[in-house]
Amino acid sequence: MSADQIAHPRHVRYIDKSRNYYAAVGYDEPYRWAANEDAPFARLTKPLAESRIGVVTTSALFDDAGEPVLPKRSFAEPTTPLPTKMFTDDLSWDHDATHTDDLGSYLPLAALEAEVRAGRLGSVSPRFYGIPTAYSQRKTLKDAARIAQWCAEDEVDVVMLVPL
Repeated sequence: MSADQIAHPRHVRYIDKSRNYYAAVGYDEPYRWAANEDAPFARLTKPLAESRIGVVTTSALFDDAGEPVLPKRSFAEPTTPLPTKMFTDDLSWDHDATHTDDLGSYLPLAALEAEVRAGRLGSVSPRFYGIPTAYSQRKTLKDAARIAQWCAEDEVDVVMLVPL
């Protein structure tokens, strides 16, 4: 890393920002990032062209009246029909620099279906999965197990995590 990059970083230093925030609001201990050295990451057992992919998002659904349905737990919803929009206003993203009007930027189901048609991906799961963001590690582990079960039911080989 050059001296200029150190003096003027061009990326957001989230770990530093989180530690500074926790200190500023009076927490006794600095924020500790979750670590899981035993995470079940593994090499693919078959090519992507033969694999089924599932998508996990942190965006939320709208109900029939157009009101956001803020999940308290993980959820699974059919990928067909594709939602026309998802609720993202409660999430932390730079509202001045970007927007979430492009559903494909955070729920890329249409792009993944195009990859299936092109023969580069086997299939897309019949459901996509959502998870709330205001979570503790304990709750996240419970919902992760629930999503893993749904992925097993849907015969998902690969999971794409798309948090906002």
